[in-house]
Amino acid sequence: MQQATSQAEAATGNRNNWRRAGLALTMLGVGGALVAACSGGSRTQIRIVGSSTVYPFTTAVAEQFKRKWQEFPAPIVESTGTGGGIKLMCAGLGAQFPDAANASRRIKKSEVDDCASHGVTGLIELQVGIDGLVIAQSREANFPSLTERDVYLALAANPFGKGPNTARTWRDVNPALPDIKIEVIGPPPTSGTRDSFNELYMLKGCNSEPAMKALKARDEAAHKQVCEKVREDGPFVEGGENDNLIVQKVAANPRALGVFGYSFVEENGDKVKDVPLAGVPATYENIASGAFPASRPLYLYVKAQHVPAVRGMREFLGEYARESTWGRSGYLSRKGLVAAPEAIRRQGEAIARNLTVLDKDAIS
Repeated sequence: MQQATSQAEAATGNRNNWRRAGLALTMLGVGGALVAACSGGSRTQIRIVGSSTVYPFTTAVAEQFKRKWQEFPAPIVESTGTGGGIKLMCAGLGAQFPDAANASRRIKKSEVDDCASHGVTGLIELQVGIDGLVIAQSREANFPSLTERDVYLALAANPFGKGPNTARTWRDVNPALPDIKIEVIGPPPTSGTRDSFNELYMLKGCNSEPAMKALKARDEAAHKQVCEKVREDGPFVEGGENDNLIVQKVAANPRALGVFGYSFVEENGDKVKDVPLAGVPATYENIASGAFPASRPLYLYVKAQHVPAVRGMREFLGEYARESTWGRSGYLSRKGLVAAPEAIRRQGEAIARNLTVLDKDAIS
């Protein structure tokens, strides 16, 4: 009985701490702008949009939040893709606009500027963990290791600017690879995973050629076109925003490869497995240590101006930024999330507790 009373007191203390932290934000005048914007209506549920990669993690937090804070309605979490989600969040203030966006890459300066142009002048950024961007295969397949250069030569529309890509099989790309048709199912341009794919695979593969670094110094736009434009003649197939559908297509076709986050490999280990990258398998330990070359941070962005006006926002952030949530032994690890380094987790806890707004000058 005494233990139960202590736990109840601790829970009450935690609630009061989050409410006091939010009061400081309201006193700064941030809350007033939202109250005015919401005068035409209100919303009782937290609404989060964005990345399909981060979606299962935020959904798990939303479920735990609802169990723990029964006085608040369950948050709504939607998978719209990173770019689409940030655009929706940044479209304005008020009940008709989402409160937060999941992102499988860091927000861009152009997106921060778009937010500001619609009156969204404060964002709270949490790095929720790390993901490995994996090229995966069916459990029945036995595809060997790939390099970033292999991937680039297979999928670039104009490899190294030397003309249209004519490679039809992986052996055309590299004599050491199988003589099977190139077929890679990946995310569309609106997805943060596509941005990460460009950065972690296409650009790295392209820049393996010294002349491409010289091209970037001479003409950055031309470099981007040569390095990031994916061919449209069949070898690359856009699989949509839903990574689970890409998993299903790869599992059903042993000759196809797919691009998605490590957590989907972890959750579907009976159907798919990773293709090692430069000889390094995609494991929790390799992603956490940075040994896996295609590792990337995952984010949650929250509109600071919505925090004082939407019930449960502070408490939701508090639930996300807990060691028992996103730590190495937290419940999100069982969903496949790789914990961020301890220093980043401690910083995130402070950001969530103090509702610290992102310095827009820190975004490139």
